[in-house]
Amino acid sequence: MVADTKASGPLEFHPLSPERWDDFVELFSARGAPHDCCCMWWRLTTSEYQNQKGAGNRKAMKEIVDSGRVPGILAYSDGRPVGWCSVAPRTEFGRLSRSRVLKPVDDKQVWSVVCLFIVRDFRRQGLAVELVKAAVSYAASQGAKIVEGYPLIPRKTKIPDWLLYVGIPPVFERAGFKEISRPSAKRAVMRCYV
Repeated sequence: MVADTKASGPLEFHPLSPERWDDFVELFSARGAPHDCCCMWWRLTTSEYQNQKGAGNRKAMKEIVDSGRVPGILAYSDGRPVGWCSVAPRTEFGRLSRSRVLKPVDDKQVWSVVCLFIVRDFRRQGLAVELVKAAVSYAASQGAKIVEGYPLIPRKTKIPDWLLYVGIPPVFERAGFKEISRPSAKRAVMRCYV
């Protein structure tokens, strides 16, 4: 998939595969990246996550990728990895299953977008919206009928970037999602039907 953002020009989006593993490592090694996480937070219990923080989480994500499962979508600009969106069936994210706030709203099978990361020089240019759209497109190609997001409801106008890893409602709205539930003052559940 190729898209244009406001300032960055054409972008490409690709599922994370074993051949793209080094790009994922490069992206999560960038300044400001959640390098200790490697996008394993939603897949593990808190104690598992803490016990394998850093190299252990990277190894766990590599095992997922090497197994042939696709845990998300990489965004590229001129061949350089610049963004990430974690998307998979909701059942792959144990933390969602255990959450009181983000428990399922019904018994429908859904895919979930749980994490976004964009390198600093590509932020605030529309890449998050394009990443979410690419995630929906990928999920649909795998048979998904519903994709959910769980964005943060901002209470202030200035939010630290590290808190925005789940996105904010306008990102999901621009990608075609509608709010279906507000389980807390801080979180919305938004859906896109594909």
